[in-house]
Amino acid sequence: MADATQSKWWIWNKVLQEVQVVVKEIQIYLERIKEELQGRLGEFGQYCPVSLAEKGELVDCSSTASLQFAAEFRGHYYKMASQEELEKFLSRPEVYVPPLAPYPLPPPDMLPKRLTAAEVKALFPKSAEMQGYCPVTYLDGKQRYEALVPGNIEYSVMYQDKVYVFETEEKLLKLPEKYWNLKLPRKLPPKKEPILLTALPMAGYLEQGVATSLIKALNEVGCLKPKLPFLSVKRTALLFVACHLKAHNPRGSAQGRRAYRQKLAELREHCELVPYLGREMPSDYTEPHRRPPGFDLKLRTFFSLKDARPAFP
Repeated sequence: MADATQSKWWIWNKVLQEVQVVVKEIQIYLERIKEELQGRLGEFGQYCPVSLAEKGELVDCSSTASLQFAAEFRGHYYKMASQEELEKFLSRPEVYVPPLAPYPLPPPDMLPKRLTAAEVKALFPKSAEMQGYCPVTYLDGKQRYEALVPGNIEYSVMYQDKVYVFETEEKLLKLPEKYWNLKLPRKLPPKKEPILLTALPMAGYLEQGVATSLIKALNEVGCLKPKLPFLSVKRTALLFVACHLKAHNPRGSAQGRRAYRQKLAELREHCELVPYLGREMPSDYTEPHRRPPGFDLKLRTFFSLKDARPAFP
């Protein structure tokens, strides 16, 4: 217990020391449990005896540090792949271990060894078999062209001094004799390599770079059908599209987008002048006090645009 009469710094250091002692004891305990587990592993080591007995699969459980699916039998520890295999082992353990186990664990040189991405890179210039395509996906896909899927370097295995790369964790090499000696077809899918946007031809550059933004701008022009006073429909549409692209440019600055959104709102207001004046303009002279509210302001705005030639952004 910490003495509450001491300063807060003294209490802090005291609590920190106590916590460090407890954490160290927990680490020592876990290390001892790990050493004990390694020393008392059964005939199947880190491989699941249930998966080997029922499916003939070599399921490596070494990547799982937890003992959640481990069991003790006849003084030895056995690790299972999941809760399902654990329940099967606990119900009839004797049928999954020698002498009743149907398959023995292969010798160490015939076992697949899991590799990290760094270990695979360190093996350069040794390259992956099947040019890096996943053998499990290819064979399970009946060796069809569309079943040629590149593997992920995070799921790599060394087997008989050869490197194999798999698509997912679930497709790691569990049946090496079934998948290890496949042959690729002559025709392979093109390599998926990133292409610089600027390396594309103009049509491809526009399609990949601005197609979505341009479609949105054209759609809004089609719905709004803008027409600025004293400008042609074509020039109005071009000006509107240009401002719309600037206002919604994801690579533009926030300040720049905000400025063009204001300009876009101004264009919409100016485009509404023509239909408004067409509706409200009287056929004869009307006294100012009898005109609709805001009519004079909009009329002045209309004529002020006559000499204003908005430049394209």
